[in-house]
Amino acid sequence: MQLTAVMEKFIVHWGEMGTRWGVNRTVAQIHALLYLSSNPLNAEEISETLGVARSNVSTSLKELMSWGLVKVIHVLGDRRDHFESMKDMWEIFNCVVEQRKKRELDPTLTLLRQCELEADKDTKTPDEIKQRIREMTKFLETVTGWYEQMSRVPKSTLMKLMKLGAKVTKLLGKS
Repeated sequence: MQLTAVMEKFIVHWGEMGTRWGVNRTVAQIHALLYLSSNPLNAEEISETLGVARSNVSTSLKELMSWGLVKVIHVLGDRRDHFESMKDMWEIFNCVVEQRKKRELDPTLTLLRQCELEADKDTKTPDEIKQRIREMTKFLETVTGWYEQMSRVPKSTLMKLMKLGAKVTKLLGKS
């Protein structure tokens, strides 16, 4: 695949942003390349286009597939696996948010609930600390509950809600 200057700029930037989001630079660059690509690419094409070691490409593709952002495509007459990214930004966003919830928020909520149960029996932990843990648990339960509700709202409705922005407070009777 031949990259234009604009494509290269996008891929390099996406890699930089990936590192800020806690994602390996190569993983993010491969995702960007597959997002821009009109056709599924095999690992060798990805390696050649980005100038990245083939082993790094394989590892990165496994990571992207574990996130659900990239899938394997089989091309008639070619035994190699080809890969493509989701193209719909809304789907990509939802996929990333869902994975971050599963990987970060759910384990944190599990731990916080365990801490709450243990703190109820613990006489050494100050009440102020127990209260902070309860407040954090309640906050994260509220956030994840809101997310789960919003994930079932149709995309078109969510887009309207997002475009309303702070105006939604007027609908709620709040200023």
